[in-house]
Amino acid sequence: MKTQLMNKKFDNQKADLFRMPSRIIQFFIFIAFFFIVAVTESGFAQNPIVKGKGLCDPQIRVYGNKAFLYATHDTSPNNKGFRMDDWWIWSSSDLVNWKYESTLKPEDTYYGKPNNSCWATDAASRNGKYYFYFSMGRTNVGVVVSDSPTGPWKDPLGKALLPENLTPTSERDPGILDDDNGNAYIVFGLWDFYVARLNDDMISLAETPRKIVLDQLMGPYGPGKTDDKPFLHKRNSKYYLSWGSYYAMSDNVYGPYAYKGSVIMKDRVAKEFQDPSTHTGYDFLNYDRHGSFFEMHNQWYYIYNDQSQSGSTPYFRNANISYIHYRNNGEMEPIYIDTIGVGRYNAAAPLIQAENYFNTFGTNKRECPEGGFEISDIHKGSYLIYPNVMNLHPKSLLSFRLACGNPSGGSIEIRANGIAGKLLGKCKIPYTGGWNIYNTLECRLRNKAKKENICLYFHGGKKELLRLDWLSFR
Repeated sequence: MKTQLMNKKFDNQKADLFRMPSRIIQFFIFIAFFFIVAVTESGFAQNPIVKGKGLCDPQIRVYGNKAFLYATHDTSPNNKGFRMDDWWIWSSSDLVNWKYESTLKPEDTYYGKPNNSCWATDAASRNGKYYFYFSMGRTNVGVVVSDSPTGPWKDPLGKALLPENLTPTSERDPGILDDDNGNAYIVFGLWDFYVARLNDDMISLAETPRKIVLDQLMGPYGPGKTDDKPFLHKRNSKYYLSWGSYYAMSDNVYGPYAYKGSVIMKDRVAKEFQDPSTHTGYDFLNYDRHGSFFEMHNQWYYIYNDQSQSGSTPYFRNANISYIHYRNNGEMEPIYIDTIGVGRYNAAAPLIQAENYFNTFGTNKRECPEGGFEISDIHKGSYLIYPNVMNLHPKSLLSFRLACGNPSGGSIEIRANGIAGKLLGKCKIPYTGGWNIYNTLECRLRNKAKKENICLYFHGGKKELLRLDWLSFR
């Protein structure tokens, strides 16, 4: 079972403060207590990724080693309806610390004047150019181009790429698939979705949009309806059509697509994210998620809207990121929604799942016989990186849950900051009796910091060394 960040309760501690004999002692302990609380909350409240700014309808594209976030922007927590006056671009190298980069205004597009319906976006790169696609309200999709992922942007068409009434659906909420076969596609629509191949210039259609065939219509409104924000991504020759938090799979980009389910299930959502007070009449856990998928450093993620946190509303939303893992048959495992988010880890938690790494080399991910997922195909020279491991005790005891079917075994070096970093510990990998026989291995570290960037670096012979299920610190 996956672990979620535990909520700490301080009511008893606060009451104890006022039983102290000295008011001065009470005062300093009280200040220290709230300092600890502030550090704890800021250290682990990573979801939402940028809280209280109205950053929503998020879409990430990775260029080089940096993630660029293209988003809409709810203007105010006092909004009584959808009001978005511009589009935002943010960036991050670690998915933890986000930097505002630039703003695209409707005045800088073919529209030529202010508009408070700057709706969902996507982006792409080709031939050294960057393309930013945007919904101009409910009925038009435009595109701008730049030499940089953050602009400045120019409108190359002077008109909409997808004009109103191009298809029977609404021309809105574009998603771009840059296929590994060299083609690029745009998907869009509401309730019914349409897809068209783009020309190599990325600003014109190579074909008439085709309606996507979906075998089952499902969404937050119940059976018979889908949702908005269609998106396409591809993994291992399978195409994934998603809308909000729901998805379907196909062997062909045009379909037909077989419905599979939602990636958000109530039993995997922390209580902090289960406030239904802002929703009425719909499945509040899946309503208005506007989700999409991206890959960075050999890890897949799901980014999506959230409006369950204090200060947010259906018209002033936040964005979350969660890990997404694929079962052996290609279907997606439902995500976990919690405050710790991605790219950081709590050493005080009972377990850290091995598949939730930030970076890896020379490994694969697969379902684990003991449940959940594991890291497999680990060979000599493979590594796994878990940055921002917090709440570490000095000289921590690190435990691994692993299987080794290689009689020669191997070893794990635990290093700080990467494979060339300071050696914190080393442990031998014993033969466990087979690839489906798991043991727990312990290793004492020589760490001092309460926070470390942990790298697991593997050594041994030419064959597979081990399969890793989870790790934990104490």
